Amino acid sequence: MALVCYLVFLGFPLLWLLSTAFKSPQELGSVDPTWLPRHPTLDNFRAALDQQPLVRSGFNSLIVAGVAALVSVTVAVPAAYVMVRYRSLIGRVGTGWVLVSQMFPFVLIIIPLFLVLKNVRLIDSLPGLIVVYVVWNLPFALWMLQGYVKAVPASLEEAAAMDGAGRLRTLRSVVLPLLTPGLVATLMFSFVTAWNEFFFALVLLKSPEKQTMSVILTHFLGAEGAADLGPLAAASVLATVPSLLFFAFLQRRLVGGMMNGAVKG
Repeated sequence: MALVCYLVFLGFPLLWLLSTAFKSPQELGSVDPTWLPRHPTLDNFRAALDQQPLVRSGFNSLIVAGVAALVSVTVAVPAAYVMVRYRSLIGRVGTGWVLVSQMFPFVLIIIPLFLVLKNVRLIDSLPGLIVVYVVWNLPFALWMLQGYVKAVPASLEEAAAMDGAGRLRTLRSVVLPLLTPGLVATLMFSFVTAWNEFFFALVLLKSPEKQTMSVILTHFLGAEGAADLGPLAAASVLATVPSLLFFAFLQRRLVGGMMNGAVKG
């Protein structure tokens, strides 16, 4: 029962968003709202695409989130391996940095971050935003992957070493296949975090052609906070689709990696 209530709690906003996206302006303005649209229409989607550059902003978000996720995982894998297998002062300091870095709110770091990016001429650029997302995602990616690395038996690495495999080959041929579930989970987390992020994108990107989807969605709000509800709901649905497709694509790899790791383990 508790699980059903939790699923309803999670699914209700999405279902209501879908219902709103397909309602006509007359239904949206009705004082007697309905759960499902009486006369479904695609006018809200047409209006959203006409009013704002959703395709271009979605492409920007896809580039930023995809590259940031790949770089974060690529850097985090060897770093997590070293922090787990080589216990030292550097490893303990790194673990402390992982925990402390998550305690700082965005507001405290945005001004020095803006000044640093300005000095290196990365303000109002997608590469600059990618760097920010990589730095912001890396601590949690490290923390996630450390748990998966600890679960890999050290005896497998010792057996590979006895067969003449070096550290790099052991990491590539023995450890990485067993880390597939962790890599997929970390990649999904990093992608969704970067895709949904709003504050950094709002402050660091000024050119309309470089803005991401999360920023473009705020353009459906009027000067006094009045929302163009139908197009906003339609645009929100469109903004949700890429992350859902990305999750569905990687979910197969996640299950396959768990089965592969179970067999190899």
